[in-house]
This record gives sequence, structure tokens and C-alpha cells, in this order.
Amino acid sequence: MSLPRISRRLSLAVPAALGALALSTLPAFATSTPAQIATSRTNGVAYLKSLQAADGSYAGSGLSNEWAFSAFAAAGTAVVDVAPGGDTTKNARTVYRNLLSTAAWPSATPVVTDYERGTLNAYAAGIDPARVSASRNLVADIYSYWQTAEPGYFGPSANFNGTVFGALALRGAKTQAGTARIPQALTDSIVARLRANQHNDGGWTYQKVEGNPTGLASASDIDMTGAAMAALCVSGVPNTDTDVVQAKNFLKGKLVASSGAFNSLYGVNTSSNGWGIAGLNACGLNPQSADFTTVPGKTPVDFLIANQYNPAGGFKYKPADTSPSAYSSIDALRAVAGGGFTSAPPVPVTPGAPQWVAQPAFTAGTATKLALTVDDGAGNLKVCAVSFTPTGTTTTLGDVLAAAASAATPAGCVSSVTPSSGTGAITAVNGKANSGSNTWKVSVDGSAFAGALREKTINVGDTIALRWGA
Repeated sequence: MSLPRISRRLSLAVPAALGALALSTLPAFATSTPAQIATSRTNGVAYLKSLQAADGSYAGSGLSNEWAFSAFAAAGTAVVDVAPGGDTTKNARTVYRNLLSTAAWPSATPVVTDYERGTLNAYAAGIDPARVSASRNLVADIYSYWQTAEPGYFGPSANFNGTVFGALALRGAKTQAGTARIPQALTDSIVARLRANQHNDGGWTYQKVEGNPTGLASASDIDMTGAAMAALCVSGVPNTDTDVVQAKNFLKGKLVASSGAFNSLYGVNTSSNGWGIAGLNACGLNPQSADFTTVPGKTPVDFLIANQYNPAGGFKYKPADTSPSAYSSIDALRAVAGGGFTSAPPVPVTPGAPQWVAQPAFTAGTATKLALTVDDGAGNLKVCAVSFTPTGTTTTLGDVLAAAASAATPAGCVSSVTPSSGTGAITAVNGKANSGSNTWKVSVDGSAFAGALREKTINVGDTIALRWGA
């Protein structure tokens, strides 16, 4: 995900476990019925299960198959239920959580999209992304890439991909209770950048075009249009919004009448179709509605199913290919199953396996991070990851703000707090003092804002929002 989409087009080898089934007969073109979709989903899940390594892993070097978790969740299969040979000690969720918890993950030179990918797939696997382990908070990891000089962007703004997937991760990966964990001020800032980068034709690419007339006039691609419109919709933008409607019309205008495929910049292919459909799904728009049915009666879903090997379940990348692609199969199954770019984890069928796993408390002496926003009510939003080493199983808001003054990424989130010690109400942050009914308030994991007290208990993984206002 951190690379331009064209790099994702490399076909992967057909797993040996599929044998001759991988090249079974393809279905004839036909408008997809619920029964056909159900069969496609069942066979697609079976294929993705065959991609699991003997040690239970999906993630590794190069193109990672961990995106299978978002497809499994969309298809109603709990990732914890996916285990090689039925060995539940090697279930995919546990193995992935262990990987995310290692200090070496994702690499020596990480980029923001590494953490966004981790967040989306951890969430789909039933791992609270803010509480992966005592040391790993993926939400805070994303916050650390906030661009102070260009608010609303995550990672270098030229790679707009990082901001799109920032929205998908931070808004799509909800709390275990199903609520948005980030404050509205942060959502609004990201949405403004999403809108500013929409091309004149109604779509997007992975590159920044804001303020660039030439870039805005350039052709959009199917893939990032699907991702960006999904980012808008998971951020609360309705599908009747002008920008979402323009994106829908862009996709509609790219339909190939004879097959229902989207005519992508990369040529007709199942991955692009999958991303386009995922955008429609995330916005509650039916990819088999009249808007997306061609005159000969073909839909984007028809195209995907027509390029699936059955009963083996894998999908081709391009129609002329002679073997399935693992990555394209993930993109296609997620779309056929009705998913966006992540889904809440299904309830497992493995006896005793919980729907969610999460670090329950801080571990004293283990360095960690928390996600923090500071909103002064005047449009000066600060976003950062606060690094600190807890001394107990919980900490306090006062201690987090003290750490933020010297150990925040990016720096400058907090410069001063009044009072600077003790307990009681926080009366000023960064030199802005309470005034009448306008006071400093705090929210944790999307809870209602309430008066900010220094002694307020903060738990592992809490997403903290400070706001000045009535």
C-alpha cells in the first residue's frame, strides 16, 4: 500500500495446494444473482485460506497477503478461525498480533501506510489497533505522521495515498463498542484534504493535486477513486454529497459495456474493479444497481465473478491471465462480499475464542505511545503521538500532557499546562486559558467531552482529545 498502485499488479504464484483446481472452468458471463455471489464468496474464502503459511502467517516480505483479513471479515469469516490444518495455536489472528507487537515491525524505514495497513487489517482480525500490545499502538503510530505544516495530511503530502488510508484507518477502525475513536475536528481536517485533491473528472489518484490546476485536470484512476470516496463516506460524508456523487459518476463513466469492468489506467483488471466496488460498498451504493448495469446487462460484480476460478475460488488479475493472483483474489473477494476497505470482525466459531483481543493495561516499565489531539477552538488543531514509559497499569491525563511537552511526534503538541502538577481542573493549555463557559474539556475514545482534570485516569491505548470550548 505504500507503493504506487502499479507496483501491486505483480501476479503471485498459484499455491501448490490448489493443484489442478486453480485452473477449473470459468463461469459464463451473467448478471450475478445472490446465489452466485454466495458461491463466489464461499469459494473465495477457501482460496484465501490456502494462502496461509504453515506457521499460520499471511504477512511477510514483499506484497503482503494480510489484506486477506479485510476480505475474510467482509465475507463473514473470523480471522481467528483460520488456522493451518486446524491447529488453533497457529491461528492467523494470533500470529499477526505477535508480528505487529515486535519492535522490528514493519521495517527499519517505515512509512505511514505501513501503520494504516496494520490498523485496517488488525481491526478486521479482531485486534484492537490501539491496544495490540503493551508497546504497540497503531493509532498513535499513524498520529506521529501528522503534517504540522500541512494540517490534514498524514505522511508526505505528495503521496496522497497516506492521507486517504489515514482516513480509512482512523475512521474505519472503530472502537470495540463500534464508535469513532477520533474527534470530529480531526475528521474535518482530513476530509478537507480529501475534497481538495478530487480531480476535475470526479476521481482521485495516489498523488497530491491540491492547488495544482494541471494535476486537477489530469485523469483519475479507478483504484484511488474507490479508496478516496470510501474515505469520505467512512468519515461521515453522506452518499448524496456532491463530491461522492461526482466520484460515483466517474466510476459509472468508466464502465465497459460488454463486461461490466471499469476501464482502469492499468487496463481492465480485477484489482481495480475490486477497489472501485469497495468504494461504492463503503458509501452504501449498490454496484449492481441500474447506474452500474450496462446496456447488455453487465455489472462490475459480473466482471469479478467471470474471472474467478471455480470451485478453487481464486481470481485472475486480467482476463487473459491463465492463473489466479493472490492479491487480486483478496481485492475481488472483499468487493464481492460487500466490503469496503475494512470490516468489523465476525463472531468466531472456534470454542472460547473472543471476538476481540486487546492489551488490558499498561505494563510498568514498557515504553509505549498514546494518540493525542489538542484543539484550541480557533482552528489550530495539533495532532501527535506521545511517547512515555508508564510506572503502573494506568496513568493520568496530567502525566500524559507532561510527557507530550518533551516527547511528542510531531513536536509542539503541548508547550505548557496549568496547573503543571497536582490535581484539579486544567485551566490553560499552550497559553490559552479557560474563559467563562469556554473551558478545556477531554474526550477518550470518542466519549462525550467533559471537564479536563489532571487526575483523570488514562488507560492503555486511549485516544485522547483535548478541546477548548463551551
